[in-house]
Amino acid sequence: MFGICNLAIVPLRFEPSDKSEMTSQVLFGEHFKILEQTQKWAFIELAYDGYTGWIDNKQFRTIPEGGYDYLQQAPEELNGDLIEYITTPNNQLISIPFGASLTFLKNAELNAEQLIFEGTKTSGVMARQNLLQTAFMFLNAPYLWGGRTPFGIDCSGMVQMVYRLNGYKLLRDASQQATQGEVLSFIEESEPGDLAFFDNEEGNIIHVGIIMEDNYIIHAHGKVRVDRLDHLGIYNTDTGRHTHKLRVIKKII
Repeated sequence: MFGICNLAIVPLRFEPSDKSEMTSQVLFGEHFKILEQTQKWAFIELAYDGYTGWIDNKQFRTIPEGGYDYLQQAPEELNGDLIEYITTPNNQLISIPFGASLTFLKNAELNAEQLIFEGTKTSGVMARQNLLQTAFMFLNAPYLWGGRTPFGIDCSGMVQMVYRLNGYKLLRDASQQATQGEVLSFIEESEPGDLAFFDNEEGNIIHVGIIMEDNYIIHAHGKVRVDRLDHLGIYNTDTGRHTHKLRVIKKII
């Protein structure tokens, strides 16, 4: 079975319970495979990055296999504004966040509700110089574990969405993203748009941010913020101390 998210932002949970930890979010228009289903919950695998979790059966609708295949092959179109609106045939509005997927709207079978979008779309591969411009659209977004929108986002969610909005595919979690790209030996080799990863005392990757010019970094820590980056890690300009220990720098594009 296959499904598509027809609401703005839906929690993806670790277990099939409203009280369970939210590990990520499913945004409007994102499609997925349904791997298992109970009376109330569905265990899904997102098509974009293979991420899995539980979603409430009331917060998506099923689509045929042919519709899933269409979405897999069609060029992706995303909402390019912080918040936009989908219009229903009876002129009701559905709000959708930055980065929501609009691809299915062109397919009459998938868009049986005849939804209309008249806002700004983004699609295709952008120049890497555009990455930081996109990242700054998330500036001051509050940190939210599992979040993927300007209304609440985590570190890897921000990095994934920034790259996605510019036509590049990254995995969901920081530890997964750290397996992608080319390793750089020194900060001095990095360019704006490269990724810096940080580990804990056990050596596990737990944080990621996007490198800027002049040894600055934009990352989600309390909120999406800009701090200094040096060979030790992230130096918080407000508290005057290092908050994250640098592990590796990767060039993705």
